[in-house]
Amino acid sequence: MILVADSGSTNTNWCLLEPGGEISYFDTEGYNPYFVSSSYMFESLSKQLPGHFPAGDIGSVFFYGAGCFEDKALIIQQALHQAFVNAEISIGLDLLGSARSVLGDQPGFLAILGTGTNSCLYDGKQIKANIDSLGYLLGDEGSGYYIGRKLLGDYIRESMPEIIRDAFYQRYGLGREAIMDQIYSEKLPNRFCAGFTKFISENISGSDYLRMLVKRAFLDFFDGLVTKYENYQDFSFNCTGSVGHAFKDILIETALEFRMQPGVILKAPIQGLAQYHLSAGYR
Repeated sequence: MILVADSGSTNTNWCLLEPGGEISYFDTEGYNPYFVSSSYMFESLSKQLPGHFPAGDIGSVFFYGAGCFEDKALIIQQALHQAFVNAEISIGLDLLGSARSVLGDQPGFLAILGTGTNSCLYDGKQIKANIDSLGYLLGDEGSGYYIGRKLLGDYIRESMPEIIRDAFYQRYGLGREAIMDQIYSEKLPNRFCAGFTKFISENISGSDYLRMLVKRAFLDFFDGLVTKYENYQDFSFNCTGSVGHAFKDILIETALEFRMQPGVILKAPIQGLAQYHLSAGYR
C-alpha cells in the first residue's frame, strides 16, 4: 500500500492507494516542521488516523509539506517512521506536490495560496526556480494569514465599515485583548489569522471593503513574488490552495492585469497526486 500526503500549515490531505487500484481519502491537521515537533506530529497522527488504519501494511509514504526544506524534513521523517514502521519515507515540498498534481510532467508556473504562500517554476520533474515567500513574519503575501492579519488589524482599529465590524463581532465575539493574546501568546498564530478568510468569503458579496482587502493581498503577491520570475508572462498562472480557490475570480482578474493567462486553480492537489503516483508503477 502507498500513502500520499499533501500538508499545509492548517490541514493535511491524505490518500491511500491499494494494490487493486482502490483509493481512499482522509484529512488530519497540518504539519509544518517550522511549527510542530516530531513527537507532536506522531501523537496527532495516532489520534487522527481513521479507525483500523493498516499502518503496518504501508510500504511507501510520499509526504509533500509546507516548510519541508532539507534542513527540516527530518522532523517529518521521524514522525512518519514511528507511525508507519515498515514504510519507505519520501519527503518533498508541498510546492513539488502541487506542481506534480497540476502540471504532471509538463513545465510551467505554479503557486500555492493557502494559510501561507509559495510559488515556483517547474521543469516537468523538479522545481527549477523558487522565490522565497519569507514565511508569515516577513512575507507570505496573498496568503490566508496575510489577508486575515489585515482584517484583524482593521477590526481592532475600527477602520472597516461598521456593518462588517458588527457582523464580525456577532460571529466571533472577539475583542482586542482576546485577539492579541491569541496572536502573541498562543501557538500557530498564522493558522489563527488564516481562519478568518472563511468570514471574508461568506460576506464578500456586495462588500467593496472585503473585495479590496483580498485584491490588495493578491496585488502584493504578484508584485512581491510572481513578477520576480524571469519571463513570468510566458507562463499560464496555475494555483492550488484554499485561499486561491475561495477568491478565484479576484485571483484571475489580478493575473490578467499582470498579463498572465489563467490556468488550473484547485483547492487541493491530492487527487492529482494520487493519479501521479498511480501512474508509471507508483513512481
